[in-house]
Amino acid sequence: MTAKLKLAFLAGALIAATSTTALAGARLDAIKARGELICGVNTGLGGFSIADSTGKWVGLDADVCRAVAAALLGDGNKVKFVPLTAQQRFTALQSGEVDMLSRNTTWTLTRDTQLGLNFAATTYYDGQGFMVPKSLNVTSAKQLAGASVCVQPGTTTELNLADYFRANNLQYKPVVIEALAEVNAAFFAGRCDALTTDASGLASVRKNDAKNPDDYVILPEIISKEPLGPAVAQGDEQWADVVKWTIFALLEAEEYGITQANVEEMAKTSTNPNIKRVLGTTPGMGKAIGLNEDWVVKAVKSVGNYGEIWTRNITPLGLPRGLNNLWNKGGIMYAPPIR
Repeated sequence: MTAKLKLAFLAGALIAATSTTALAGARLDAIKARGELICGVNTGLGGFSIADSTGKWVGLDADVCRAVAAALLGDGNKVKFVPLTAQQRFTALQSGEVDMLSRNTTWTLTRDTQLGLNFAATTYYDGQGFMVPKSLNVTSAKQLAGASVCVQPGTTTELNLADYFRANNLQYKPVVIEALAEVNAAFFAGRCDALTTDASGLASVRKNDAKNPDDYVILPEIISKEPLGPAVAQGDEQWADVVKWTIFALLEAEEYGITQANVEEMAKTSTNPNIKRVLGTTPGMGKAIGLNEDWVVKAVKSVGNYGEIWTRNITPLGLPRGLNNLWNKGGIMYAPPIR
């Protein structure tokens, strides 16, 4: 073997070893050994993550946790939900208190880099808005000059609020309260003229927390882009892949008409090559990601496809699919091919 060939061989071996090491992450191993996924969620936001009357966590974000648990552990019930405030969430993920964060969290450059996080995928395309009492007779956010605005600290919401008023040369008074329930209560008690957060959050608060939802109006302006989705700590590429591709699988399932009710039958009878790959009838995709071949079957059986998750959790809020529709139905929800 020549010197050049030896060098090439050693370089290839080093790359292979590095790749293997990167995939063998401690977080994924810890979850498997524990037999339970620890998932950080909101302290209570209807439609996304909230404990129902029986104590069961429900909502889009909660269902994403269950889908990941089902794909990895074979059972969507093997989840421990940890409610976190906006200020607690990143520390909890960085410290290892939770395995993943599925808590209506916006994907931004600094969060993705400086905080040591990896965002898996976008599960809800949102934007920030304002809600005011109808009695205020305000029809536009640009009429909020001098208004007091309730907002949570440690959020992109707080930063966007300052940017918007500065850009429009308007003065305002921020009323900053950490706990979600307390900031909502302050708004309904009249401590501030307006409440600002993601538009989906405003719809949830209006429907679930207002004594009379018709007494409040959500203003038409959307002042930001808020791509919401789960995040994991950096350092375990395979774990990040499991979360990411489980979300993509839920989108693929909706596109192919694979539902909670028919997924097992389709795994047995479908002759569509794409469906056979997705559901593991044609093996290979499970092995590629380090899961059992029926990982998508388990995920969809647990919570349904993305459209079913939406209908169950978001439709009751009165929110249209809009951008969150599939790419072939006028939206921008688009999963890379599972192949």
